[in-house]
Amino acid sequence: MQKKKPFNIAIDGPAGAGKSTIARLAAKELEFIYVDTGAMYRAVALYFLRQEIPASDQDQIAAAVKAARITISHRDGMQKVLLNGEDVSVLIRTEEVGNMASAVSAYPPVRDHLLDLQKNLAAGSDVIMDGRDIGTCVLPDAEVKIFLTADSRIRAKRRYRELQEKGIMCNLEEIEQDIIERDQRDRHRRTAPLVQAPDAVLVDSSDMTVGQVVDIIVREAFANGLVRS
Repeated sequence: MQKKKPFNIAIDGPAGAGKSTIARLAAKELEFIYVDTGAMYRAVALYFLRQEIPASDQDQIAAAVKAARITISHRDGMQKVLLNGEDVSVLIRTEEVGNMASAVSAYPPVRDHLLDLQKNLAAGSDVIMDGRDIGTCVLPDAEVKIFLTADSRIRAKRRYRELQEKGIMCNLEEIEQDIIERDQRDRHRRTAPLVQAPDAVLVDSSDMTVGQVVDIIVREAFANGLVRS
């Protein structure tokens, strides 16, 4: 009996658009595996920060990246990100790590280090994968591609509330400026810039609820050939 080809959903978009939340909920609805590629890049960024390697030192980053072993595990339905065996799922969610990840994610040695793991996950399972270049580079043949965006101010407010709920002191204006600067870096980097794939569905979530966005993704999946087993 021929094995069923895995069904892949790629979700791309700028920082703070809600990709991780949306992808996680859609994966649960569809009973897919959720792969947060941004978390993988953040784990590598955390490693560089711990090693006190500046984002601008590409040679040192290229030499050090192979020592950062990043793995993904799923426990009780939750994704865990491991850095050299340590669960860093919480530690990677700071603004400092996010900015470092944005800066180093365009470097070919960093991308190559993580790309095989991402492709292997998608080749073996039904997955929803989110990031900056999933539909254009990582999973160009994904059955469904979504480009999720939102106004920078709205994205900043969402991030501000998220950090406040965690008891982290933050400034809304600084968060928005970080988001705008990260957008610029991601859109204009030489390697795998943030762009909407020609066949991706554009979803602007500025005036939408999380549930509405999830519904769009689920509908797109069934419209593009997903069959309930």
